[in-house]
Amino acid sequence: MPQIAQLGEFYSSQIFWLLIFFGITFFVVGRGMVPKVMDTVASRDNQIAADLKAAEAARAQADAEEAAWRTRENAARAEAQGAIADARARAAAAATQRLAVAQASIDATLAGAETRIAEARRAAADDIENVAAEATRDIVSRIAGLSLDDAAVRGAVKENLVHG
Repeated sequence: MPQIAQLGEFYSSQIFWLLIFFGITFFVVGRGMVPKVMDTVASRDNQIAADLKAAEAARAQADAEEAAWRTRENAARAEAQGAIADARARAAAAATQRLAVAQASIDATLAGAETRIAEARRAAADDIENVAAEATRDIVSRIAGLSLDDAAVRGAVKENLVHG
């Protein structure tokens, strides 16, 4: 092989061109492209870090807004419970008042009825006493043939009705 045999003659020129090629490659790739790629990577890292910070800030803000919403919701719920309790208390007071008015009306009706019953009882007792007095006077006049005083007959009937 002639290329290997003549290796010694071209050795220095091959090394020269190898150094030139690697030098150009080093400067083009190492000095030109790698910094741009590294800047792009750093820019992406910075963008990702900024996005993470923004997401963390948005999450913190959402948590704060949720806490504020919960506070408002709890306050509104407590206010609604208070309004419900107040409405219940007013309804109970109104019901108690209506019951008191109804009870007063019932008591008045009951007192009137008791008065009418007492009057009817007295009237019935008077009627019974009158009927008993007349019956007694008729019986005594028919059987004994006596004529008795009305007051004496009524007194005897009343005494018998009371004591039995």
